[in-house]
Amino acid sequence: MSEPRTSSNFVEVGDLRLHWNEVGEGPALILLHGGGPGSYGLSNFSRNVHALAAAGFRVIALDLPGYGQSSKPRIREPLWGFMAKAVAGFMDAIGIGRAHLVGNSLGGATALKTALDFPDKVDRLILMGPGGGYATLNASPTVGIMQILTFYGPPGPSIEKLRSFVQQLVYDPSQVTDDVLEERFKVAIDPETAENFPLRHRPGDPTPIEELWRERLDRLPHRTLIIWGREDRVNPLEQGMILMRQIPDARLLVLPKCGHWAQWEKADDFNRAVIDFATQ
Repeated sequence: MSEPRTSSNFVEVGDLRLHWNEVGEGPALILLHGGGPGSYGLSNFSRNVHALAAAGFRVIALDLPGYGQSSKPRIREPLWGFMAKAVAGFMDAIGIGRAHLVGNSLGGATALKTALDFPDKVDRLILMGPGGGYATLNASPTVGIMQILTFYGPPGPSIEKLRSFVQQLVYDPSQVTDDVLEERFKVAIDPETAENFPLRHRPGDPTPIEELWRERLDRLPHRTLIIWGREDRVNPLEQGMILMRQIPDARLLVLPKCGHWAQWEKADDFNRAVIDFATQ
């Protein structure tokens, strides 16, 4: 049997035009992608959307502002707050009152900030190597984060720089094929994307980025699943342990032989964990 068709959709949210892909019916499960060069919703969650839809969810892979086919504004206000307002506005625009949020890296920080600022819009919270944390045992920023920040810097983007970065995302770099890199590089070098990339290093004019671990995470009422690759070289595992201790109803799932891209590298484990957690 063939997989059901994944629709492509746009909606206006204030000054933003947001794009999303959707498949399935049932409780809404919104997937929020990471922030690396060439990232967007359906690409980051290509190994997850159909499995989650088959389990009875309305699966929405959103392109966050600055990524994919969504608007690419120059973001000058605190990043996670901006993204959270975009997610909340998106939910209002398409008539979703409450949803499970699944966020990876930048998307994880966005999901966490949405839960903090718009708690009634969030049912269960699934954070996968989210940004906004604090590392106690590793140098900060990590090599992976520095490669994101400097991707568009001199001498400019290249397939070699992208390959080096994507290899930071996984435990086993041999899984990263040329096709994966070429598709992602094509998205990354779009001129508007490059000019207004949210995580681009801008000396003297940076986009402010909040330290979410300093916020009142102890007041979050949401059941929370934190998923982390044990060998994550972008956001180290100790960040997950700190979040687990701060969020009252949080549990931590650590996947061995897994890097930052858990939803891709350990897709079957990830899909089972999300389905079990969101249906309990």
